[in-house]
Amino acid sequence: MGRKWNNIKMKKAAQDKVRSQSYTKILREILMAVKNAGHAEIDSNFALKIALIKARENNVPKDNIDKAIKKGLGQDGAIIEEINYEAYGLDGVAIFMETATDNPTRTVGNIRSYFNKYGGGIGTQGCLQFVFERKAIFTIKEENLGKLSTDDLMMELIDFNIDDVETEDGYVTVKGPVDAYGEIYKKLEDLKIKVDDSGLERLPLNTKEVTKESYEKIQKLLDVLEGDDDIQKVYHNLEWNEAFAE
Repeated sequence: MGRKWNNIKMKKAAQDKVRSQSYTKILREILMAVKNAGHAEIDSNFALKIALIKARENNVPKDNIDKAIKKGLGQDGAIIEEINYEAYGLDGVAIFMETATDNPTRTVGNIRSYFNKYGGGIGTQGCLQFVFERKAIFTIKEENLGKLSTDDLMMELIDFNIDDVETEDGYVTVKGPVDAYGEIYKKLEDLKIKVDDSGLERLPLNTKEVTKESYEKIQKLLDVLEGDDDIQKVYHNLEWNEAFAE
């Protein structure tokens, strides 16, 4: 069962590390949640609700949060673009990047420089359309289920066509359709279940095995990509190899 979620765990660990280091990503997440919804009403803007929880957990100053919300509402003339980049690393490992930037030229220039250094390059738009599937993902600490078992949780969510409920390392992961994201979140709230993390994620449909040398270089590439303030999320289909990761 563990192998199925290894890529999610690797990505989530890297994202958690980045979030703790940079306010910028969280603030842009707030900005884009407001911009995409067209409003800042927390009760009906679940993406904003999650972003604000992350901001609170990372002690982001309230003044910065307020400014991000105003930018999202277009009150200061700021223009932030969401641009996705699809690329291949060494040995054909697929890498999908979601960015939010006020300077696309800078962003793509930085991305190209990273691939030039660590191998691979940016591909054409749509080249990874059959490599990843987009899903709503909810991560819950197992202890927060209370008296509910995972089977009970599956039955509670069955009306939302969820794909799976997995338990590993003390966490329960729920995977469901993108268009049911808000409904699933609301149902979890109704069940008094605290969501540790949630969002719309791109999951690999297949994984790539590589050599140890390539594995180490790709990991360095993923680190610099995830450390770039313009890049919000990075997805890949690198096969987890515990021996290489030590």
